[in-house]
Amino acid sequence: MDKLTYFSTIKNIRDSLPQDRRETFDVQLMGREKSATVALILSLVIGTLGVDRFYVGSILLGVLKLITFGGFGLWALIDWFLIMGAARKKNIEIATQVRAQLA
Repeated sequence: MDKLTYFSTIKNIRDSLPQDRRETFDVQLMGREKSATVALILSLVIGTLGVDRFYVGSILLGVLKLITFGGFGLWALIDWFLIMGAARKKNIEIATQVRAQLA
């Protein structure tokens, strides 16, 4: 998922809330969101252990990556290009959950 789509989706979710709840949404989202940059750094440094997938909340994929040593390195290499999108998708899920709690 590219940055423009990500930011416009988060903005649409935020704008669907009443004005008085948007600040609460921002605070709750900031406390729970996953950094795409941190996910990429984890993937580059210790991606073969699946730590990047654990970080974005993909526990099953993290375990599979851990026991196969990153798919013998191939999966870890592919994740260098995919993990930032996975972090952004997780943030959209979190934003949707926060909106549901505040609605």
